[in-house]
Amino acid sequence: MIDQPKTTRLLERLRAYVAELRRLGAIPADAFLADPDKVGNAKYHFVVAIEACIDLANHVIAAEGFRTPKDNADTFTVLVEHGAVEDSLEQPLRSMARFRNRLVHLYWDVDDGLVCEYLAEDSLSDLERFAKAIADFSVGSV
Repeated sequence: MIDQPKTTRLLERLRAYVAELRRLGAIPADAFLADPDKVGNAKYHFVVAIEACIDLANHVIAAEGFRTPKDNADTFTVLVEHGAVEDSLEQPLRSMARFRNRLVHLYWDVDDGLVCEYLAEDSLSDLERFAKAIADFSVGSV
């Protein structure tokens, strides 16, 4: 059974992280890239936002008894397989999981321009759509 209080806390944190990323994304690219503190802040908030998505996905998977994912990216495929998340989110979320791995494990080799691109693209909307899908699914499974 999905733990609603845990899910609610993770969703609240995810929404707060995305709000901070939106704030950083509103900064003009040249000013953003010229400020290592802003770039570092965005990298950190991407890591924790994506980590929150992975935690939410793994919680739903375990609670519902879905198959064990092969890796972090596969958690989103598992959710799509069971209708918890719409198909159109699968590839963007898998890409986000790989981006998180790069930020965490290859941090010295992350192009800051890529961080800026993720801020400017639909990535933040994808995180918000994921949060809504999980919120809807978790309420429906009670």
